[in-house]
Amino acid sequence: MGYNRSMKNRLIAIIGGVLAVVLVAVLVFWPNTPAPTIYDGMKVYAFNAGKADSFLIYNADFAVLIDTGEKELGDTTIEYLNANDIKKLDYLIVTHFDKDHVGSASKIIDEVEVGKILQSNYPKESKVYTKYLEEIEDENVSVETVREDLEFTLGDARFVVNAPAEEEYVADPSNNSSLIVSVYYGETSWLFMGDAEDLRLSEWLAINDEKYDFIKVPYHGHYQTRLGDLATETAPKYAVITSSEEEMEDDSAVSIFKDAGAKVYLLRKGALLFSTDGENIATSR
Repeated sequence: MGYNRSMKNRLIAIIGGVLAVVLVAVLVFWPNTPAPTIYDGMKVYAFNAGKADSFLIYNADFAVLIDTGEKELGDTTIEYLNANDIKKLDYLIVTHFDKDHVGSASKIIDEVEVGKILQSNYPKESKVYTKYLEEIEDENVSVETVREDLEFTLGDARFVVNAPAEEEYVADPSNNSSLIVSVYYGETSWLFMGDAEDLRLSEWLAINDEKYDFIKVPYHGHYQTRLGDLATETAPKYAVITSSEEEMEDDSAVSIFKDAGAKVYLLRKGALLFSTDGENIATSR
């Protein structure tokens, strides 16, 4: 019995020694995963808001929020702002008044200082819209309804807001009244299309002659007849689609942007941070 116990203890010791050697080898020789590159020049945080839009553009000098997602996204947005020590939004841009774009605006206006709001020219009555108007009045926030193109500069970033050409569109008036926002930082260019559908896309394409590094694909990746023209003419390197597992993007829309040379990101798979130094763009989740 003593012999068997001694052999057993020796085997345990040998096995333990082998495992320790293996563990050390793994720790020493296993390739380290490099930390993601994050540039300090300008960041674009794309919230995972489901089939809804919310994009925060910021650096140490400014912060601009384009759309606010639905009501439930408010807490997440506030947490992100606090975590990144963002005390003020210089601009809140409401591309249009569907609830998946203005849903948590009232909470943000209530809890965060907002310098100015830029909004679409086509109101859409709803509970969230009414609450949005009430908070604007309560907080006495400056608001501009964008009926003509406007431009402003924050730090080293230039913003151009393209206004809808019509006061009311015959088809899909809310979506087609989307503000279209271009952002330029250094040599990089960023395009946010709201929920622009074919009528709005056609008028914008008629005046655009620029390429873009980044595009927020309009209308949650639903197929539209002008989508191919948009992808070809803007030739983005990165295309982001806001959709959900319940309401997924059209495969044809993904293919259109991939065929145009873009790397396509689906936000339903997780929020995404883009960052740039004015020349290079990095991504991280």
